Amino acid sequence: MSSDKQDTVKTICPYCGVGCGIQVRQGDEPGEVQFMPWGDAPVNEGRVCIKGGAATEVVDHEDRLTDPLIRDDDGEFHEATWEEAYERVVRELERIRDEHGPDAMGFFGSSKTMNEENYLLQKLARRYGTNNVDNCTRMCHASTVWALRTSLGAGAMTNSMRDLREECDLFWIQGANPGEQHPIANSQYFRQAVLDGATVVQVDPHANKTTRSFQIDDTDRHQHLQLNPGTDIPLLNIVLKTILEHHEENPEDGWVDEEFVEERTEGFDHLVETLEDFDKEAAADECGLDLEAIELAAEKYATADNAAIFTGMGMSQHACGVDNVQNEINLALITGNLGRPGTGVNPLRGQNNVQGTCDVGAMPNVLPGYQLVDDDAARESVEDVWGFEVPDEPGLTNVEISYEAGDSIKGLYVMGENPVMSEPDANSVADRLADLEFMVVQDIFMTETAEYADVILPATTWAERGGTVTNTDRRVQRMRGVEKVHENTKHDLEIVSEVGKRLFDDGDEQFDFDDPEAVFEELRQVCPSYHGMTYDLLGEEGLHWPCYEPGDEGDPFLYEEEFDTESGLGHIEGVEHTPPAETPDDEYPLILTTARLEEHYNTGTMSTRSPTLNRQTPENFVDVHPEDAARYGIEDGEYVRLKSRRGEITLEAHVTEDTKEGVVWTTPHFAAASANKLTNHVLDDRAKIPEYKAAAAEIDVDVEPLGETADPAADD
Repeated sequence: MSSDKQDTVKTICPYCGVGCGIQVRQGDEPGEVQFMPWGDAPVNEGRVCIKGGAATEVVDHEDRLTDPLIRDDDGEFHEATWEEAYERVVRELERIRDEHGPDAMGFFGSSKTMNEENYLLQKLARRYGTNNVDNCTRMCHASTVWALRTSLGAGAMTNSMRDLREECDLFWIQGANPGEQHPIANSQYFRQAVLDGATVVQVDPHANKTTRSFQIDDTDRHQHLQLNPGTDIPLLNIVLKTILEHHEENPEDGWVDEEFVEERTEGFDHLVETLEDFDKEAAADECGLDLEAIELAAEKYATADNAAIFTGMGMSQHACGVDNVQNEINLALITGNLGRPGTGVNPLRGQNNVQGTCDVGAMPNVLPGYQLVDDDAARESVEDVWGFEVPDEPGLTNVEISYEAGDSIKGLYVMGENPVMSEPDANSVADRLADLEFMVVQDIFMTETAEYADVILPATTWAERGGTVTNTDRRVQRMRGVEKVHENTKHDLEIVSEVGKRLFDDGDEQFDFDDPEAVFEELRQVCPSYHGMTYDLLGEEGLHWPCYEPGDEGDPFLYEEEFDTESGLGHIEGVEHTPPAETPDDEYPLILTTARLEEHYNTGTMSTRSPTLNRQTPENFVDVHPEDAARYGIEDGEYVRLKSRRGEITLEAHVTEDTKEGVVWTTPHFAAASANKLTNHVLDDRAKIPEYKAAAAEIDVDVEPLGETADPAADD
């Protein structure tokens, strides 16, 4: 096929949530898809990170699933026709509903698929009769969404990256590592603002590429508070009390925005009461930091004209994740840093459509547009469009579904997710999935989860289909695809639509759509914040939600006049420290924490199959502080066994001061040595997010190396 300009399409990078525009085109060889820069793309202006530049390498990878697979009675997979696969899926879903009821099924959406596909999957679950539908935000930002939605109104970035670059004076980055996890946002927006004079306060137990990116010569505008894992609440309480104390003594300095607090917030007195007997010295000691350093950071934030908070999974992935984010909200509200450009509380979303997957209702407690399923009026308005009744009680989260697999949960429908790798205590997750009566997985590769399926449906990749995705600052953008690489694969939307048509008597009415645009048109009817969008209006620039009516340009920042809460006020609530569920002891004397790498992505399904990315980081490793290395007798580059109460992995030790003494740091990307075999499955009570960021651990030395790399095709 010719690879001239007519074959080139503009789309969005499939990796992180920044939403970088790229171009792809058919290559000269059969199945080949080539990357091309998109010079005037709205978010990234032509620049891409190493993952974006390598994204097309996996489109025609030899590991692609190309035909449906059904597990035989002997436990082996055999190729099947689509008709056979559909018949098996529908028959099993009907059987489970008839024998056990609809709540015996769980449905997993995916932040690697598009808005239209996730919208249709959650509609399928609710037509089936259950709200047991969820997506990977449960493992990333569920606590952030909870706190932002209840205290401000919407579970999303309050501001846009562009207004932050242009107006922000102080970047408070806590538990986020944009230098590696959102590299174009970091270089194009945040670092550029610092080069232009802004200040950065970074709060993170681990020194990383973000730390190094802001070490700009001849400035002192970067401060790194390298706290102990799990002590974010004490640190922020020091900051809050420092600001309150200064304001009491020097009200004319304006560290507390009295007018904003009085007119636009509630709960200030509760915060003051919570901190009344708070001991800053003891808290600083618990954080492992000098009190003076934290007080200096408080002064920087409180005296900035426009201060913005950036939050990430280092804050959300704790049993106290909701409280962690609430304390960031407290800081923004008492200083009036909300409702204008260059301010706000801004979660940096990890996957290219994790924001959109939540927006369109692929969660157990909300319908599209974050309308609560137990809100009668909201539910009835959606039912009027859909033509069927929706269950009125929230369902199970994906972690709860996995916990119940083999017990109350008998079947699982997985679209593009990999819970065997992504959920904590991964060995037990695999054991429970093996106990299911039925599981269907639709994906592009034989994932660790697909190995346990009864039916596997081969999907197309991001580069082969169209739809919309929503990036980290609420920009909805169109993706466009080239021709299919493998003839017998199908688009996720086509698969879910066909299952819906076959499963229900009225399926032709409820699940028969000609293309993604037709699905989006229905989505607009039930999602108020997307109502004003159409494919034509999205164009190449996209639109920020909320976009209530056609012609609206969307809001680059939220809450200019009021908050979207019942009272219209921002909610302040004092919180107290909750230590991690596991703390070091004689048996497991270290603290394990985890994070992502720039070169890899989540469970590694795509990135570990990229030759370019594997050359950079071919296998997992663990960072060990020099003092700990000396105590254990660990040499840099030596293989060690890292253990927790849930499992063990073998990986290479990197001796470095990037981590603190007593803290070991590793990643979840590599199946051969995944951190999630070790992480703790304890949950935040409200958001049900697991505590990935702190677990007790131990190291054994004198072990053999793995003898293999991360690349599933490394031997080729």
